[in-house]
Amino acid sequence: MINPPKRAEEYCDREIDCQEAMEPGFQAIVDCMLEAGWTRGEIMRSLRRLIAADNMAQKENAKLAVELAFMRAMMRAARPS
Repeated sequence: MINPPKRAEEYCDREIDCQEAMEPGFQAIVDCMLEAGWTRGEIMRSLRRLIAADNMAQKENAKLAVELAFMRAMMRAARPS
């Protein structure tokens, strides 16, 4: 089980708590990858690339959401009353 944040709102050590909650799963993934024959360097570079790809996807999704909201607003404005 993954430990949840100690509080719902922001607090000083929230990111540290997140890292601690994530670490067992992270170590399990790294161990499985090492056992499969990947090197630690390959694993870390791949993780960085996955994070970068996820960040890019999140930005693109946010841009798309704005565009869709704008298009919906334009369509509503164009409807006869």
